[in-house]
Amino acid sequence: MEILTREERGFTVVSVSGRLDAGTASDLEKDCANLINKGGTKLILELSALEYVSSAGLRSVLAVAKKLKAAGGGLSLCGLTGLVQEVFSIAGFDSFLPVYETVEKVVEKG
Repeated sequence: MEILTREERGFTVVSVSGRLDAGTASDLEKDCANLINKGGTKLILELSALEYVSSAGLRSVLAVAKKLKAAGGGLSLCGLTGLVQEVFSIAGFDSFLPVYETVEKVVEKG
């Protein structure tokens, strides 16, 4: 798994590629916790290059969302495709996290 971050008009974009599973989920959680601790409260998980997500990966995304909520911020997801989109949908994440097609759509929405 590879994690890249960048700033985009007041949002911190966290692009995740590869596999988000038991072996990598804690890395995502740690990286996002560091961003939150540095004051990043508006995070976007950009997942267009994510090939696979396991239940451990879902738990890490949930943990990040909870930390952001406690810090007065929020988490948005974008770029979900194929099996990854299906897993997030079946798990019901799209019912409590906003999901967008692209980073630009999230930024437009504010």
